[in-house]
Formats: sequence, structure tokens, C-alpha cells
Amino acid sequence: MENGTDIVNALTVDVEDYFHVTALEPHIPRSAWGRWPVRVEANTRRVLELLGRHGARATFFVLGWVAERFPGLVREIAAAGHEVASHGWDHRRLTGLTPEDFRRDVLRARILLEDVTGMPVRGYRAPSFSITARTRWAHAVLAETGHAYSSSVYPVRHDLYGMPEAPRGPYRPVSGLVEVPVTTVRIAGLTLPAGGGGFFRLYPYALSRWALRRVNRREGRPAVFYFHPWELDPAQPRPQGLGLRTRVRHYLNLERMEDRLGRLLADFRWDRMDRIYAGPGPGARASAAEGAGPGAATGTYGRV
Repeated sequence: MENGTDIVNALTVDVEDYFHVTALEPHIPRSAWGRWPVRVEANTRRVLELLGRHGARATFFVLGWVAERFPGLVREIAAAGHEVASHGWDHRRLTGLTPEDFRRDVLRARILLEDVTGMPVRGYRAPSFSITARTRWAHAVLAETGHAYSSSVYPVRHDLYGMPEAPRGPYRPVSGLVEVPVTTVRIAGLTLPAGGGGFFRLYPYALSRWALRRVNRREGRPAVFYFHPWELDPAQPRPQGLGLRTRVRHYLNLERMEDRLGRLLADFRWDRMDRIYAGPGPGARASAAEGAGPGAATGTYGRV
């Protein structure tokens, strides 16, 4: 490991297929999902093999849609020592749901995942990081439905998601729930993405490594990194008529992703979200102020 600290970072995988992605909704509507080849099972196994080679553990935020069709895959994830957490049922963004719709969605997903694995589901990540200023009510629903933590806020400006005013580190938006935002880095007064996704494929690897080291060394806290199984699949089907922005966001450097992830796994220490943020000990602590919202102190970050 080359990050130069004893900090263990949180590695997360959003288990969804290429046609679930928000950017492709205009081209592959929900009604057409059944007409496209399903590739999530094979791609997730590629992820499991990659993590196994490096001895890394991660949290897999699994869609209920995937678990219903591939329960054996979800059991493989758990058997390999990874955390199984919830990504909701079928990738509906919270901006299109009422609180009651959301409650039904997260309960349906959680019950299925717990039935499949025989283990409690403690974590949740909203599709497309859709807990924003408009959907803060979701945190209360997650606490009421027994979730211990969420990783659904991205404190950046983006046309599809983002809550730039939110704390950059873990905080308690409501009693009983820790929100753990995806990692960003502060440079020249700007908050920039540093926690994976399309930005990891867009940036040179050296820049991503520098940003994560800066968070570990200068800020003294773990990073939260995410990616999707479809990002290791350059041969995935491509719908016609995509605009330039969508082509760049979804397909840029897919052929380089597996190699970059291998370097990332070698350069940093990684573990599951629940062990770093939702278990016993200092790693579970966030803001001491219950109900702290955007602008609150980000609290104490633990090392494990």
C-alpha cells in the first residue's frame, strides 16, 4: 500500500446493469429493459474476482431487481466476505417518489436482500445519489425503516444530482442514521469529485490517486469510492442516437477501468462501509449533534 497512512478507505460497488443508468433512460426506458441483454451477473463476478486477487473487501449496494433475478450472485457476494447493502428496488430516483413510495421501495429491497443472504442490511445508497436538498425527507424514512447508514449524498454541483451545501464528511441528518457522502477534495476553494464513477475514468489515474492521498493525509479521514460492474464491460450494447455528453459519461475509458481499479486496490487500503462507519468503535462516529444538516460539523473520523 502506498497511501502512506494507516487509514482504511471504504470501497463500494453499485450493483446495477448498464440499462439501469439514469443517463440512458431516454434511450432505454424501463418498459424496454426486458429487450436488452442482461450483463450484470457476469460483470459482478469480474468485480469479485478482481477484489479477491487483491484481498480487498467492499460494500455492494445491490438493486432488488438484480437480487430477485440472481439470488445466487448476492449470496456469492456475502460468502466472499463483502457487505450486502441496498440500492433500492429498481433504480427509481427519489425526486420522482413520494415519502410513502420510497418507504415501500426500501422495505421491499431490504426484505428481499435479508431473505437471500440471511444477514441484516444496514446500509443504503440512493440511485444516482438522489438524496438532495429536495429529498432530505428520505433520511428520516431510512432511519425509521432500520437502516444504520446511508451513502446517498454527493456534495458537488452536477446536472443530475448533488447537494453542494452538505458536509463533505459523515454527519447525522436525523437521529439514528449516519450519512456518509462520497469523497470530494477541496482545491483552490472548489469542491471537486474524487470518489469514483465517471470522474475516475475521465481523470488521469495519477490525479485520482493524488486526490485520495490528500484526503487521507491532509484531512486524516477515510475516502469513500464507488464504481459499477458495467464500467468493466467495454463490450456492453450501445443504444443508437446518444448525445456527446452521454457517450462521454457512460463509455469513456471502459477498456481501461479494470487496470485502473487494480492500481487503486494496490495503492490504498480498502474495507466495507459497515466496518468503517456503522460498526462499534471510533469509525462509526459522525457529528455529535443529532439532526445536524448541511453546514454542520463533520465530526470525528475513525481509523481502523
